[in-house]
Amino acid sequence: MADLKPILLVEDSPNDLELTMTALEQSQIANPVVVARDGAEALDYLYRRGPFENRQDRDPAVILLDLKLPKIDGLEVLAKVKSDPALRSLPIVMLTSSREESDLVRSYQLGVNAFVVKPVGFEDFFKAIRELGVFWALLNEPPPGGGMLKP
Repeated sequence: MADLKPILLVEDSPNDLELTMTALEQSQIANPVVVARDGAEALDYLYRRGPFENRQDRDPAVILLDLKLPKIDGLEVLAKVKSDPALRSLPIVMLTSSREESDLVRSYQLGVNAFVVKPVGFEDFFKAIRELGVFWALLNEPPPGGGMLKP
């Protein structure tokens, strides 16, 4: 398990967090899940600041990012990550209950890899999270060289 990249889950809703964690566990994905409860904590994790200063060097296999977050919202986190050459190749899935077209458009303009609206129904939510976890943690092939792409 030490060789597996973590999944960074950025979610402030306790209910959505619990459902997402349960769905990922039921997917039998061995990747560890790191939870950040707001955008500032997510950026601290990615930039190895504060309580994450001594974390392992492995960047996440995928970032599951809520759109509406306290402190720093998901769009700001997305913009920061995708504008940083050291982080821009990290896959980010916007996982949100927003159905606003402007959120969708802005997310793709900023470079999101996928935009998933959280299903309202319990079973649909579980299925969506399991499939996301399997795809991004197991099936997706990241770029070679640890993520640094040359123009």
